[in-house]
Amino acid sequence: MNTALSQQDTISLIFSLGVLLIVARLVGEFFRKFKMPLVVGELIAGICLGPSLLGHYFPNISTLVLNQHSNSMIAFNGITAISVIMLLFVAGMEVDLSIIRQQGKTALKTSFLGLIIPLAIGFLVAYYYYPLFGEYFTSSSKLILFSLFFGTALAVSALPIIARTLMDLGLFRSKVGMIIIVAAMFDDIVGWLLFSVILGMLKISSHSHGFLFTLGLTILYSVAMLTVGRIIINKSLPWAQKNFSWPGGFLSLSLGLAFLGAAFTEFIGIHAIFGAFIVGIAFGDSVHLTEKTREIVNQFVTNIFAPLFFVSIGFKVDFFANFDLQITLLVLVLAIATKLIGAGLGAFWGGLTKQESLAVGFGMNARGAMGIILAILALQADLINEKLFVAIVIMAVITSIMAGPALQLLVKRQIDKEQEDLDKEQDDMFV
Repeated sequence: MNTALSQQDTISLIFSLGVLLIVARLVGEFFRKFKMPLVVGELIAGICLGPSLLGHYFPNISTLVLNQHSNSMIAFNGITAISVIMLLFVAGMEVDLSIIRQQGKTALKTSFLGLIIPLAIGFLVAYYYYPLFGEYFTSSSKLILFSLFFGTALAVSALPIIARTLMDLGLFRSKVGMIIIVAAMFDDIVGWLLFSVILGMLKISSHSHGFLFTLGLTILYSVAMLTVGRIIINKSLPWAQKNFSWPGGFLSLSLGLAFLGAAFTEFIGIHAIFGAFIVGIAFGDSVHLTEKTREIVNQFVTNIFAPLFFVSIGFKVDFFANFDLQITLLVLVLAIATKLIGAGLGAFWGGLTKQESLAVGFGMNARGAMGIILAILALQADLINEKLFVAIVIMAVITSIMAGPALQLLVKRQIDKEQEDLDKEQDDMFV
C-alpha cells in the first residue's frame, strides 16, 4: 500500500499549518488584550474555522483550511500528537521540586484536599448520576473508568496558566502564590498519573502487559527519572553546554529524551504524555538550567506547536450542535464548587485566613490547557461523548478566565496595601 503523501496532500498540509498558525495567533492576541490566556483565542479560532461556524455556513472554505478527509490528516494528527507530548514536557519543566520541599504543611494540606475532594465528589456524581451527562454504560468497568476520568478532570489544575496569572499580578513570590503553585504542582503530578492509568486500562485488553505490571513499571520509571535520572541530567548539562551549541543543543537533548520517555510509557500501557511530563520535571529541576534557556524552550513549544493543537480542537466536534446547557452548567458548578471547597479548606486548615484560603481556591480553580487536553484525549479514547467534551472545554476556559480577577480582588489589593504601609514605615524611619 502506498502511504506517501501526494503533491496535493503535501500542499494541503502545508497550507493548513500556515493558515491555522496565523489565525490562531491573530485571534489569540485579540483575546489577550482583554487579559485572557492565548489558549482561549486559539480555541475560539478553531471553533470559528471548524464545523461549528465556518463549516456550517461555508463548508467548502472550512475544508480548504483543513481537509479532514485527505491523507494529509494522518500527518496533521501526528503533528498534534507530538504537540501534546511537548506541551506536557514544558508543563513538567514548570514543576520546581525545591519549592515543593520548602512550603511544608500548608501546601501539602491544600494540595491534598484540593485533589481528594474534587476527585471523590466527581467520581460519585459521575458513577451514580451518569445519565445526567448523556452517558449510558453496559459495562461496569467502563463506568468506573468514566467516573475516575470525570473526578480527575475536576481535580487537575492548569499549572502553566496559574503560574502566568500569578506572574502577571505580581503574586508569584507571595505566600499565597507559592502555596497555589506548590499545590497545583502536586495535583498535576497525581492527576496526570491517574489519567494515564485510566487511558492505559482502556487499552489493557489489546495490551500484552497486565495492569499491576504496567503500574509497577510506571512507578519505577517515575522514581528512577526523579532520582537517578534527575541527578544524571543535572550533572550532564554543564558538559553539554560546553560542548554543544546552546541553547540548540539543549532543545535537541531535552525534547529527544522527552520523546523517549513518552515512547516508553506508551509502550508499557500508560499514555505518552506522562512520560514526557516526568522528563520535564527532571530537566526543570536542574540548577544548571538558566531562565533564558527555559524560556526559549517554552516559547518554541507554546508559540508553534501549542496553537496547532488547540486550534485543531475546534475541528473535532460541532460545538454549537453539541452544546447542552444542563450538562455544561452541571460540569461548571461541580468544577468550581469542589475546587473552591477542597483547596480553600486545605489552605484554611494550613493556617491561612478565610480571604487567603478563598484566593487559593480560585487560583487552583483554573483548568486551562490541562483540562482541555484531558477532554480531547478522553474523547479520542471514546470514554466521553461530544456533549460532555464541549462542556469540559467550556469549563476549562471559564475557570481560567475567573482566576485572575478573583485573585486581583481577594489578595492583590491587600498585598499592595501591605507593601505601601511597609514603604511608608521605611520612609518614616529616614525622616
